[in-house]
Amino acid sequence: MSKHELRILIAGESWVTHSIHVKGVDSFTTSGYEEGVGPLREALEAVGHSVTFQPNHVAMAHFPHSGDAINQFDVVILSDIGSNTLLLHPDVFAKSLVFPNRLELVADYVRAGGGLLMVGGYLSFQGIEGKAAYHGTPIEDVLPVEIQDRDDRVETPEGATPRVLLEAHPALQGTGGNWPIILGYNRLRARPEAEVLVECQGDPLIALRTVEAGRSAVFASDCGPHWAPLPFIGWRGYRPMWQGLVNWVSKRL
Repeated sequence: MSKHELRILIAGESWVTHSIHVKGVDSFTTSGYEEGVGPLREALEAVGHSVTFQPNHVAMAHFPHSGDAINQFDVVILSDIGSNTLLLHPDVFAKSLVFPNRLELVADYVRAGGGLLMVGGYLSFQGIEGKAAYHGTPIEDVLPVEIQDRDDRVETPEGATPRVLLEAHPALQGTGGNWPIILGYNRLRARPEAEVLVECQGDPLIALRTVEAGRSAVFASDCGPHWAPLPFIGWRGYRPMWQGLVNWVSKRL
């Protein structure tokens, strides 16, 4: 590994769609598997980082469950993965066996010097109908934000423009001051000790925090559709933003 390469774990960013098609008296179903990790992963691999991707169904069983396993990574990114996927390992859910609490493991990893980035979505923070359920968890304890105890989505189909508060911050190097619109985000509340770099409609969009020996960050909108429309993904600051955030949480900045 080169001195500039980070070992990054991305968990989440996948889903299965099962559709029912009704045409008069006839009906049939179709199913499909999709991933939304592409633009984020490409942004990180473009500068030489080593990215391990665990889609939701893989992370359920294979997300690290020991200090040795999670310490193989410099940065952990949670994106659109609900807390239950990390809590309910198949040994717990199907076999009623005792198993480590991986939310506590992530929090311990951060305090001991690891880097954590949580990215927004329908199953991030509290999420749609509150089903992501990170409020009150050990992971919330180490984030730069407090999470609501209810559905925290803000849908902005008309488009909302992020406002940069600290353009000179090294984590935003290369992004510029004019950001494209986003179509929604998770509404969070910044902790007093957090550093808010970008906001949207008065809510934190990017926030950072040092937690004992480690660091955490949040990006409260999607890394891809639907909240991040194609002009956002194609924006010249898209890749520098992700590169800057992982460099900051890994203490490269």
